Amino acid sequence: MNKIYSNILDMVGNTPILKINSIDTGLCELFVKLENLNPGGSIKDRVGLQMITDAENKGLLKKGGVIVECTAGNTGLGLALAAKLKGYKLILVIPDKMSKEKVMHLEAMGVDIIFTRSDVEKGHPEHYQDLAAKIVSETPGAFFTDQFNNPSNPKIHETTTGPEIWEQMEGNIDAFVAGVGTGGTISGVGKFLKSKNSKINIVIADPVGSVVADAVNTGSYKYENGSWLVEGIGEDHIPGNLNLDIIDEGIYVSDKDAFEMLNKLLQEEGILAGTSCGTLVHAAVEWCKLQKTPKKVVTLICDTGNKYLSKAYNKEWLEENF
Repeated sequence: MNKIYSNILDMVGNTPILKINSIDTGLCELFVKLENLNPGGSIKDRVGLQMITDAENKGLLKKGGVIVECTAGNTGLGLALAAKLKGYKLILVIPDKMSKEKVMHLEAMGVDIIFTRSDVEKGHPEHYQDLAAKIVSETPGAFFTDQFNNPSNPKIHETTTGPEIWEQMEGNIDAFVAGVGTGGTISGVGKFLKSKNSKINIVIADPVGSVVADAVNTGSYKYENGSWLVEGIGEDHIPGNLNLDIIDEGIYVSDKDAFEMLNKLLQEEGILAGTSCGTLVHAAVEWCKLQKTPKKVVTLICDTGNKYLSKAYNKEWLEENF
C-alpha cells in the first residue's frame, strides 16, 4: 500500500484473497481471490495486457495498429485499458446478451463495437468468434488476439494468478474451482498448482446447458442448444486453450442457483460480484459440503457486480427471468 504506481497497467494482478465467513461450507474453509479489484474490474485485465505485450514483443503489433477480439465484455475491457494507453485501435465483437454496463464502459473508452447473435453455435457466420475472424481477414494489418486459442492467455495465469494463490495460501490448498469461458484461467492456474502438488483438485463450475462439465465428467459431449444467463463462462464447444487433462471434475450449476448465490455473497459477505461468480461460488460450496474431512478451497470473484446492476441486481429483471 506504500507503493506509488507510475502507470495503471502496473496495478494489474496481485489481488487479495478473502476468507468466506458467513456462507455454510460444511467442514471446509472457502477462500475467494478478489479479481474484481483489478483496474478494469476483472481477471481479464491480466489476459488483455499479456496478449498485447506478447504481440508487441513478437513484432505483431506496432503503434497505431488495429486489434480485433471476440469477447463477452471483460477481455474487451482488459484489452481496451492496455490498447488505449499504448495507442492501438480496438474492434470488439460482442454477443447481444451482454450487460449494458459492460457495453457503456467500452463505448466510453472509444472502442468500436460490433454486436452479433448469442443464439448461434460456433461455425455459424454470426457466432462472435467466427465474425471476429472474418473482420480480421478483411482489415489490413489487423491483429486478432484470439483469447480462445492464444497461449498468452493460460500463460499469464500460470505465471501470475497461480503463483499468487499458492503464495497467499502458503501452499495449503486442496482444491481450486473456476469456470470456463476461454479455458485460460483454469488451465493456467491448474497447471501451476498441479506442479506444486498433484493432489490438488481442479474443479470446473459450469452453467447448465454448457458442454464443458460433460467433457470433463464423461469424456464426451453434445451441445443441444443450451442457454444460460450468467455471462463469460459456459461453452458450446471445447476452447483451444482448455487443458482437460489437468481437470478432475465438473459441477453443473443452474442460473437460479448462481443468482441466488450472488445475493448471498452481497448480503452475507458484502461482495458485489459478477454473474459468473455466482456459478463459481455455488459450485465451490457444493464441493465443500461433499467433503468428509476439512479442506481448504479457493475460487475466484472474477469480476465486479457493478457491470450487472441492470440484471443480477435488478428486482424487475430477476422477476422476469426466474
